[in-house]
Amino acid sequence: QVQLVESGGGLVQAGDSLRLSCAASGRAFSSYAMGWFRQAPGKERDIVAAINWTGSNTYYADSVKGRFTISRDNAKNMVYLQMNSLKPDDTAIYYCAADARRGWYLAVSRREYDYWGQGTQVTVSS
Repeated sequence: QVQLVESGGGLVQAGDSLRLSCAASGRAFSSYAMGWFRQAPGKERDIVAAINWTGSNTYYADSVKGRFTISRDNAKNMVYLQMNSLKPDDTAIYYCAADARRGWYLAVSRREYDYWGQGTQVTVSS
């Protein structure tokens, strides 16, 4: 079983930056692909970014390209989401997720991820 715990959310103003962190339990973290998703009220949970097991390949949703950066530290069992130039439309609960079956693959559907954190709220005021 893998446990994921997100942190770093908060209330910020448009244009500000935040760094989300996700701490993972277990020895197999370095074999997992990881993703960040977000869900705004009344909307679906959508992919924000994904990273493969080595960190050599990444994916970004069009809405965050050039503003967000996903990274990981396998020695620390951590994955990060650096969010710059935040906009009110970025307001959502942000979730960390692990794809334990295909570490090389950048899955974009939430159905392809096996483990989820509890989420952290990000609110961007205008």
